[in-house]
Parts: sequence; C-alpha cells; structure tokens
Amino acid sequence: MSDTDILRRRRDPRLEWMARNRLHPEHSQALATLGLQASGQEPAEWPGPNGLVRRNPHAIGFIGLNGRKRIDRSGAQTGGAAPAARSGDQDKRRLVEIETPAFHIAVVPDTASGRLTAQDRDLFGLARRLADQSSEQQSPEQHAHEQHSHEQRGAVLAVIFGDRVPEGLDEAGADRVILLPVTDAYSPEQRRVALSALEAALTPRHWLLPDTALSGGELGRRLAISLGERPACGVWRVDLRQDKPQETESVEGAPNSESEWLCLCRSGSGRRDQSRPLPRVVLALAECGEPVVETRHAARLIDPSEVLGTELPTPLARIEDLGAVAVDPAAIALDESEFILSAGNGVRDWEGFHLAAQVLGATEGASRVAVDDGHMPRDRQVGATGTWVSARVYVAVGISGAIQHLQGIQRCDGVVAINADAGCDMVKRADLSVIADSAEVLEALVAQVRALRGEEIEVESRDVA
Repeated sequence: MSDTDILRRRRDPRLEWMARNRLHPEHSQALATLGLQASGQEPAEWPGPNGLVRRNPHAIGFIGLNGRKRIDRSGAQTGGAAPAARSGDQDKRRLVEIETPAFHIAVVPDTASGRLTAQDRDLFGLARRLADQSSEQQSPEQHAHEQHSHEQRGAVLAVIFGDRVPEGLDEAGADRVILLPVTDAYSPEQRRVALSALEAALTPRHWLLPDTALSGGELGRRLAISLGERPACGVWRVDLRQDKPQETESVEGAPNSESEWLCLCRSGSGRRDQSRPLPRVVLALAECGEPVVETRHAARLIDPSEVLGTELPTPLARIEDLGAVAVDPAAIALDESEFILSAGNGVRDWEGFHLAAQVLGATEGASRVAVDDGHMPRDRQVGATGTWVSARVYVAVGISGAIQHLQGIQRCDGVVAINADAGCDMVKRADLSVIADSAEVLEALVAQVRALRGEEIEVESRDVA
C-alpha cells in the first residue's frame, strides 16, 4: 500500500475549540473551514464542548417542541426574494414554467388592499408544495410515461377578483393567474358563483383560501357548501401520509382514493389540534407553509373567456352593499394597517405624537423601548419581538433602528424616518429621512394637513380637566 492510499487529516485543536465556542468572533469561519457550515450562513448545528451536537433554534427549518417549523419572513437568511427585488440587482432565481399542468391547485388570496399579505405568501407556499410533491408521489409506470411525453406537474392557479394583477405573484409561486370580473364591493354570492364556474371548467384538486374573519373565511365556507365538501378550517400544518390511502367508491361508482396528505386544524378555540385527511377546500392560517424564496414562476395570465366560455351567471341579489364604514385607525391591528406612525425613545412630546396620528389617520406603533417605558401598550410594539408589519407607509419617529425592529418592517413598501441622529440605522434603512426634531416636524405636518383640508388651525388645549 502506497503513501497516497493512506490519507490522514491532521486535527487542529484550536480550530475545533473555536467551532465549539459560539461567542468566538471567528466561530463561523471555523465552522466553514471544518465543513460544518457554508460560509456566510447562520450555523444550524455545531459540536458542543462535551461532544453533543447543539442545534440553533433560530436556524431555518428548525422544528420546535410544538412541532412547528421555523419560517424566515425577512429573507435575510434564505437569500431573500424581497431585498433582491428592492435593490434592483439581477434576479438569479431559477425560472419555472409549466406548459401542460396535470392538475391545478387554486389559491384565492385576500387582496383587498391590492397586494399580497404575509398570509397569502404562506398560502402560495403551501400550494407550491402540494403541486410539486404530489407530482413526485406517483407510480413508476406514470412517472415513466410522463418522462416519455413531457414533464407534467401541478400548476398553482391564482384567482384574483377585479381587473388588476397584484405585484409579486411570480415570486409567491403562481404559475397561472386568472382575473374574474367581480366588483370590489361586498358581494360574497357573486364571488362564490364565479368560483363555482371555475370549478366546473378546471376542477382544481384543492382550493386554498386564508381563514380570515372576512373575505377568505366566509367565501371558503360558502364555496364548500356549494360543492358539497366538508372544509378543513384553521389549517396550520400539512404533511404527507405515512400509510397508503384507501380507495373508496364515489357516488358515481368510480374509484375515489383518499387524500395522500394529512392536515392539522386548530379547534377548541385554538387549544387543541385535530388531524384529518386533507379535503378539497382548505382554509389555512398564517404560517401554514414556507413562502417560496428559491424559485420564480411564470404567473401567466389566462383569459377568463377561454376558460369559462360564457358570461358568469347572475346570483340572487340578497345582499346590498351600503358602502364602507369609517373605522378608527387606533382600532386596526398593526399587521393589517396600511399606514403606521411609530414612536421610539426619541419622542418627548407624546401628546403631539397622538395628535399627529389622529390628524393623519395613521395607526399608532412603537418600539420596544417606548413600550417598556410605559408610553405605549404592548400590543403596539413593532418588530421581531412584537408584530411583523407590512404597511404601505411606515413612519418611524425617534426610532434608532435596532435589528429586531428592522426585521419587523422588512415587508413595508415605504419607510420614512424622522430622527435627529443622521447616522442611526433607521435613517440608513429608510427610503426618505428627515433630520430634525421630531416634535417640530410633527407639528408642521399637522398644520399642513389641516390647511389642505381647510380646517381652522386651533391651539390644542392640553390641560387635563
């Protein structure tokens, strides 16, 4: 045996010690050198000092004690679809195009604000998993036949009501997009009739809707009743079945196999979980699936006349829409608000801040420091340790920009910073920054808004009776 046949790797005790010590400044480099982690990524596991393997609970894919998998919403640890799109760099994600889908997974997102919510992206992630993995769970004869002809996979169909396509459907994982000509007013029966016509034309394998109080939750239950299906409500987890699904006989006499998927549903006022086979109509909660981050899909627009043929039938006019009701912005949840005025430790005039939020019609938010000091309630805290927000406009007043706070505003379209410190992290993150005293800026902003509205500028009495 020659010397080249025997390869011995020389151990480096110092390098192994650095890999075991997570607080060491060169911990990540040591893990990358030992081949335990890719360079520049957060380590998922590393050897401890006693030889046991330690796991990072903050790593992507970590499954906690409650059985829920950790999902990265910021995009910082997974390559980030949203940051790449904002920076204007070339999108290097793999483009997926499905020409002849074998089946469809229909997704009806809540797009009342004209854009996808975080729950909608989770829903598309679940649909992507059902479409992709269902194609892989086939017999060898079916798989060989598909390889002989052309690759046939399931396609995710995004069903949008209205005449405008929301942004980000290709990044979310949609292969097809269909616009149904339905009014934006409250018309659940008209939308249900449109979905029933689409069911008759395409017969999707599954219908996925967000289980929200309005829109998705109500529409999904109406659709399930019209289809004669028993929907799965409050779904937060979907897994492949370990046992083989049994075949039963359908009403028409043809074989009908049970679903190859199992779902967990929240029941008992959210205090227990119920497992059942995945039905055709699914009403899912947030974090039901991992958002799509590694691929980009075609999101090809389909002409409704080619699919539905004739015009949609007119439902019975049993509901009359009397218009929108004015809602107090303070009563809107942070994760649903479109305009947030958030305060931090730099705010000194809190009465002026509350007045500005009232005049501007913004929902109030706060940093963790402002909440800990007792200036704002706990449910108004924004950030990774509070509430993840996705507002169209987020105004940060006197917020320095801690990493937890910046993670919580990743999905905001526009960020405005009002701060006296030009070098703080929030100013670096913001799309527009105002370097001045926050009290003076808010006072001038209130005066400008009142002048545009034609209101009389009065001196507010701040004396408490």
